[in-house]
Amino acid sequence: MTDRNLHQIADWNGRTGERWVANQARLDRMLLDYGRAAIAAAAPRLGEQVLDIGCGAGAGSLALASLVGAKGGVLGVDVSEPLVGRARELAEDRPNARFQVADASRALLPVAHFDLLFSRFGVMFFDDPAGAFAHMRKALKPDGRLTFVCWRGTGENDWVRLPLKAIAPIVGPPAPPPPEAPGPFSFGDRARVERILAEAGFVDVVLKPVDHQIVFGEGKTRAAAIDDAVDLAFQVGPLTRALADQAKAVVEEAKIAVRAAFAAKAGERSVVIDGAGWVVTARNGAS
Repeated sequence: MTDRNLHQIADWNGRTGERWVANQARLDRMLLDYGRAAIAAAAPRLGEQVLDIGCGAGAGSLALASLVGAKGGVLGVDVSEPLVGRARELAEDRPNARFQVADASRALLPVAHFDLLFSRFGVMFFDDPAGAFAHMRKALKPDGRLTFVCWRGTGENDWVRLPLKAIAPIVGPPAPPPPEAPGPFSFGDRARVERILAEAGFVDVVLKPVDHQIVFGEGKTRAAAIDDAVDLAFQVGPLTRALADQAKAVVEEAKIAVRAAFAAKAGERSVVIDGAGWVVTARNGAS
């Protein structure tokens, strides 16, 4: 396990994980359309066994559990103890949904057990993605399938593009991440995703674009909605890292700039932004 992966795990068990738990309901609402698109592509059937990779607070797992029924089952795995704890709370009345704190790329998984490997924005953080998918494929039945949704590029996703562009004149543009570094946009390139999955032993890889508007801020008034969007941007997303070492005056200046960026977006008592992802499907090459 690399230092980079250890940092990711520590982050999701620290302030990032805590912030996601605190904002769990609204974040799940924001990602709902993407999760639905992935589940529709996965087409889970009654009685199937599903592995939900990077399950977070369990929204996808619970939706899948409803579709596979009592004779089926869903195992959600995530590296974040706070998020898995929240998932277990939400699943108290769902005996066919179980959750485990684990790194799916290395976890001890039953061989040839699952009909479906699924993920909603949980597969972009592996330090060795081809190795991770090869490991998880061993847990898939010979005729099993893979479906996940991931983000496309930063320039197509307002939740990161808008705030970072707004603060660039204040703190400078962010340093580009190392090539193919783990992160929310590391699967933005179609060819890279196809290569990773082929190396891992999957076939019939298909990437379909999925675009949805996201209600990023809400309030009783337009001003309150904009304030809400700014507050969320400073809790969850790239701003926390971009402004981590900045003086208070710089952070306040950045907030003014970010507020102006969100104010330019549509909405009456909300702030509506654009989001862009891939829904990726494949099947086990062993079949």
